[in-house]
Amino acid sequence: MEINGYTIEPGAELEGAELEGANLEGADLRGAELFLVNLYEANLQGANLEGANLEDAHLEGANLEGANLSGTNLYDAKFTSANLQGANLEGANLRHAHLSKANLSGANLSGAVLTWALLEGAKANEDTIWPDGFDPKAAGVTFE
Repeated sequence: MEINGYTIEPGAELEGAELEGANLEGADLRGAELFLVNLYEANLQGANLEGANLEDAHLEGANLEGANLSGTNLYDAKFTSANLQGANLEGANLRHAHLSKANLSGANLSGAVLTWALLEGAKANEDTIWPDGFDPKAAGVTFE
């Protein structure tokens, strides 16, 4: 698949790519290099990003509902107001990630690293799975 002149496939090298508003629904980007990529308001619903590097990526307002982000490096990624409902973030590195106002309802965050992650105003529900010992209420998460 090609979008905005970028080839979208497993292991793709897309460092710094401008994919704002792109429709990547169901895309297979396992192991892709997405450092500093701009995915502002992109549709990544059901995408497979397992093991990808999204360090410093801009995902504000993006739709990642049902996406597979297990084992993904999301260090300092910006997810403000993103939809991560039902996403698999198992074992993901979310250190310093900006998740304020993100929808985490039903997301699986087991084993995820949330050190210094900004979760103020993020939304979750009883189906959201958190890492052992993590207190989402203390982090500012609201429950629906």
